[in-house]
Amino acid sequence: MPSRYIMIGGFLGAGKTTLIQRFASYLDDRDEKVGLITNDQGAGLVDSAIGRSNRFPVEEISGGCFCCRFNSLIDAAVNLTAETRPDVFLAEPVGSCTDLVATVSLPLQQIYGDDYLVAPLSVLVDPIRAGQILGIGDGKKFSENVTYIYRKQLEEAEFIVVNKLDLLDESGQNELRKALEKEFPDATIFELSAREGTGCEAWFEAVLAAEMNTSRFLDIDYERYGDGEALLGWLNATVEITADKEIEEFDANDLLVRIAGALRTSLESAGAEVAHLKMTLNPVGDEYELAAINLVRGNSDPELSHRIYEEIEDGILLLNIRAEVDPDTLESCAREALHQEIEKAGGLSLEVKHIEHFRPGKPVPTHRITAGA
Repeated sequence: MPSRYIMIGGFLGAGKTTLIQRFASYLDDRDEKVGLITNDQGAGLVDSAIGRSNRFPVEEISGGCFCCRFNSLIDAAVNLTAETRPDVFLAEPVGSCTDLVATVSLPLQQIYGDDYLVAPLSVLVDPIRAGQILGIGDGKKFSENVTYIYRKQLEEAEFIVVNKLDLLDESGQNELRKALEKEFPDATIFELSAREGTGCEAWFEAVLAAEMNTSRFLDIDYERYGDGEALLGWLNATVEITADKEIEEFDANDLLVRIAGALRTSLESAGAEVAHLKMTLNPVGDEYELAAINLVRGNSDPELSHRIYEEIEDGILLLNIRAEVDPDTLESCAREALHQEIEKAGGLSLEVKHIEHFRPGKPVPTHRITAGA
């Protein structure tokens, strides 16, 4: 039987990783094998670390979105098939990418249709960010071309999934639903909270039962799309943190909270609009135990999603930041916050093992198949 391929898109900070982990657990409970495919413009992904900590098989594709690394996507699926023969692949594309139906879903179906049943494209939204984009909420907004990408993601979605439903009261939920239905009438809308688990099963069952609509096709300006991506700064870093002989151990959760707070302050002072900031910290040599924290808007608070319940001697910190700001500013803010909080903690030292900061290049898809072609 062909494996089901489910792609869950959505802008940076929408909560894709949390929902995918919950979906993977749901499938595992039904004795269905699952394979996760993560994706980023750079290497060293928090998403991959979280998947592995939950003991799911993970393949990571770096250096470009699925559309530009289509052959790597196929290789990842082949590797997972050789390892565990998944019944379901859950694939998370880069949060700043769109036009995924023409460049990923349709090629997958038309070229590899004997191997994969391709589900409808689902696109997650953070309700606060969506309200800002749709003009029904307050807060700092992205520039015009970044907003263009956000809206195009929603335009091509068959399933629009409003996540973090607990952030809105009933009136706010109704207002957002009506705005989405008005602007994107062809999409089916689901409402849930991936963190709490509320409403998830309805979407799980729908996406497992349906196949993509091959008549859908997104009209998109690639120059504007590329310009929008180029406005975003990207930073990935890997840092080793070690306690000295005096203190011997440290609280990983507390340290993550303090670093995230310092980063938020530093980025806000630099005029950056944070799309997503996430970190994990796990003991050296143990990929299954970790603390994780997220910041999804500059005006929000960092939230711990995973905790380590005992102090650790040393750890590996992964830091991923995506924001509308110059990449050099990202690096400066990251180094400043890390050194500042390590110094404040006392008895700790850090070593930056890897750091990269850049703007994404213009997307050049491997394939682009229009509906009906």
